[in-house]
Amino acid sequence: MSPGSSSTRATRTAVTDSEISTYKGLERALRADRLGTAGLLLSVLAASAPLMVVAGVMPTVFGVMGIVGQPLLYVVLGVVLMLFSVGYAEMSRHVHNAGAFYAYIARGLGSTAGAGASFVALVAYSAMQVGIYGILGFEISGLFSTYLEISVAWWVPALAAAALVAALGWLKIDLNAKVLGILLIVECALVVIFDVAAIAEPGPEGVTLGAFNPETLTGAGLGTALCFCIAAFVGFEQSPVYAEETSRPHVVVSRVMFLAVAYAALFLALSAWALTVATGPGAITGQSAEQGPGLLFSLTEARLGSTFTDVLHVLFVTGMFAALLSFHNVVARYAFAMGREGLLPAGFGRTNKSSGAPATGSVLQSAVSVLVIAAFAITDDMPAGDPTTPVLRLFAWMGNVGALGVILLMAAASFAVIAFFVRRGAAGAQTWRLVASALAGLALIAIAVYTVKDFDLLIGAGPGSALNWILPAVIGVTLVGGLVYGAVLKSTRPEVHARIGLGNEAFQLDRAAESEEPAGTHG
Repeated sequence: MSPGSSSTRATRTAVTDSEISTYKGLERALRADRLGTAGLLLSVLAASAPLMVVAGVMPTVFGVMGIVGQPLLYVVLGVVLMLFSVGYAEMSRHVHNAGAFYAYIARGLGSTAGAGASFVALVAYSAMQVGIYGILGFEISGLFSTYLEISVAWWVPALAAAALVAALGWLKIDLNAKVLGILLIVECALVVIFDVAAIAEPGPEGVTLGAFNPETLTGAGLGTALCFCIAAFVGFEQSPVYAEETSRPHVVVSRVMFLAVAYAALFLALSAWALTVATGPGAITGQSAEQGPGLLFSLTEARLGSTFTDVLHVLFVTGMFAALLSFHNVVARYAFAMGREGLLPAGFGRTNKSSGAPATGSVLQSAVSVLVIAAFAITDDMPAGDPTTPVLRLFAWMGNVGALGVILLMAAASFAVIAFFVRRGAAGAQTWRLVASALAGLALIAIAVYTVKDFDLLIGAGPGSALNWILPAVIGVTLVGGLVYGAVLKSTRPEVHARIGLGNEAFQLDRAAESEEPAGTHG
């Protein structure tokens, strides 16, 4: 009898999560019921590192790209990502898989497409995580120099942070969520205090809504600003990665997704607006260009004093650490899902027996982080204190490669949602969700095109630099390699190819099929 028969489906429903986790004596499932709404929300929001966005991304968009209407840009992108979340959240109710993006793409566009997406996700999130080590190392080095008068190379604190992230990655996800939650709440509270102070003590132009005027979105730097600003939202789409570890995933995952997008759009729009109020819309571009990341700290010192600013500097670092841990957890779970389904060696599909964490995937991400940090440290030919290597190279290069990959994954997932429900004959019942997915997919493709077109501005390279095509090609080559690998699996190991995107369902089918085999077929 085929695994897809009605008898097998009936048997499959009787297979429990505990049986899946110990199937053939192996730990093959993540521990369920570890995260509720609050824990999951804090885990995914931590990836966006809100203070890093306010201090780093916003002055860049204002000063380098000259977009005064940045607050409105976050509102527009919030709408686009809400449209994306409509279909994505509905998909999360039908597919519970730590492979999230690639699982959805596999279920909608086919297993070969899912294979390609799996490697893009692994590379993109790894790149975004590793890139943050650059700016974190530089900032900690600066703190040592300023407050302790000790000179420390940027890569020393970067490696120390990698070791701490590696240790936490082995622990229970609910403990990780508590660490992330505490860091995120304090970080956001301090930014909100600044927002209130800026409005209470505005710049020379007073409290004005000029930054929300659509006319402020014009300019040659708009496309590049879109790329920068959408990266500030990255994290909300990670909710389905934890579906297997949440209580009531069919409810919690979609709820968290919408809450995360709404919160990020509101928080970022208000904080960007507060910066324009503090300086005045007419002066924001000039002051941002002159001070860069120092803008936020100079504005807080003038209004809230040096002690508050010192605390903000420390929270700037802890916020980046929270983002590192959040991305680390996501990469480890993608590797786990890929190992469980045969896209990576089977060892990756195992969990830590004591904590339930995806141990091998965690080790992989830690090893990649250390190797990349070491490579940039060895090739660092800049004077001590010069941010060129850690910030303008490691952070900008890796961060934008990762952002491009995530944007493409979101676009592909939008169209996968449409294909999934059409193939199930549910297009009529899901019409408005499919329309929302189509609109979001088209908008995300446009943003991806702008990202590739303006990559020289994103990474700070000259127009003729080979990096302008080499770095985006990392995602392209990864995608092509994944698609080829998927096609090879289809012809040489069709049983593995058929499992891509199924997650725990594949093991339920295995158990059900074995229970129906005639006695004596197992040698």
